[in-house]
Amino acid sequence: MPVFRKKKDVYGRCKCEGNFQPQEEVNLDKIKANLKIAEEDLASAKDILAKKRWNSAYKLYYDVLHEIVEAYLLFDKIKSSNHQCLFAYLCVKYPDLELDWGFFEKIRTKRNGINYYATPVSQQDWKETELQMNLYIKLLREAVEEKITKADKI
Repeated sequence: MPVFRKKKDVYGRCKCEGNFQPQEEVNLDKIKANLKIAEEDLASAKDILAKKRWNSAYKLYYDVLHEIVEAYLLFDKIKSSNHQCLFAYLCVKYPDLELDWGFFEKIRTKRNGINYYATPVSQQDWKETELQMNLYIKLLREAVEEKITKADKI
């Protein structure tokens, strides 16, 4: 069973271990590519969800969220070496987004269960995260698109 850690503790560990990798510049092409990949994955996830393939849908929705968060952090010239650090950075550095650290840990550990421990996702597991997953994807996608618009004007 995964141990729950506080976001600031995870953030501090990630920082000390060098898991936040500074980038030399804001790579707008990479950010746009991440967003395009996320959009395609989201379309595929919706198709899979319609077929009630809970494991595949869950993993794809998680990947969409991960890709969008990665794009968001690239505006800070930051890349993370793992997903937990990526989400910790987002939650610590952007409290104004009012994102729930516990939710990120829940979906990350559930996705790891699928990938590494053969722990399947049930329809109930999906239903418990569906609304928040969609809200976060929408919120973060719009935030990235807004940053892209501002950067394109410069």
